[in-house]
Amino acid sequence: MNISIAHTHPKTLLNKGTGYLSGYTHSLNPFTGCSFGCAYCYVRQMPVSTFRGQEWGTWVDSKQGAAMLLAKELRRAKAKGPVTIFMSSATDPYQPLEYKEKVTRSLLEAMVCDPPDFLLVQTRSPLVRRDIDLLQRLGERVRVSMTVETDLDEIRRHFSPYAPPIAARLKTLQLLAESGVPAQATIAPVLPSSEAFAHLLRPLVNRICLDDYFMGDGSGGKRTRRLGIEALYTELGLEEWYDSAAWRIVYERLKKVFLEEQIFLNQDGFAP
Repeated sequence: MNISIAHTHPKTLLNKGTGYLSGYTHSLNPFTGCSFGCAYCYVRQMPVSTFRGQEWGTWVDSKQGAAMLLAKELRRAKAKGPVTIFMSSATDPYQPLEYKEKVTRSLLEAMVCDPPDFLLVQTRSPLVRRDIDLLQRLGERVRVSMTVETDLDEIRRHFSPYAPPIAARLKTLQLLAESGVPAQATIAPVLPSSEAFAHLLRPLVNRICLDDYFMGDGSGGKRTRRLGIEALYTELGLEEWYDSAAWRIVYERLKKVFLEEQIFLNQDGFAP
């Protein structure tokens, strides 16, 4: 897929944490747009996408001068009180463009010099392993949240063909654990998976976040329904997985190998 890339010079980077992210003081997006272009991404329904005039997943804006700007904003924010940051809410900070642009790495370098009280790094990309050196320096102030919606790569390819393979994400969780970087596996959205899923995750993490369209898209599933996601389940003959109770299938499987206090639902799983 051809990606249209532009460079922008934002005047601000830290946005006030609101709504689903109200547990955070700020959200931080190194890019606008995301080339992973997952079929179920709620950002497709947001103004940043709908007013763009280009299909979601085909364009990315890379934010220039981000580290210097963040350093200034971080100093100002910390002078007012505790600072907790969710990176990222409307893009993947480790999408393919980051290999070359290194915007996310520059932001982490700024935060290592002047750490926030807490940083959550939300990604589905194995590229996060490149920055283990910086994540280690943030210690307990950081948590990497690795999206692993399913253990079945054929399911992943059906819903998000441009996203990284599941095996690479699991390997990255292993490397994070070995490096002492706090991490969680985030099953969001809940896609069809196998009985073995929980057992695959057990050696890699001691914290699981479970979320679905109905709990997590901010509209009881209506926003996702407008994307026509149900048709993707119908194509596979897996309509029973597109249901507000489907998360319980995975939850019950997880409970067989994880402690209940290690399994977090919806907003609680992303909280600082």
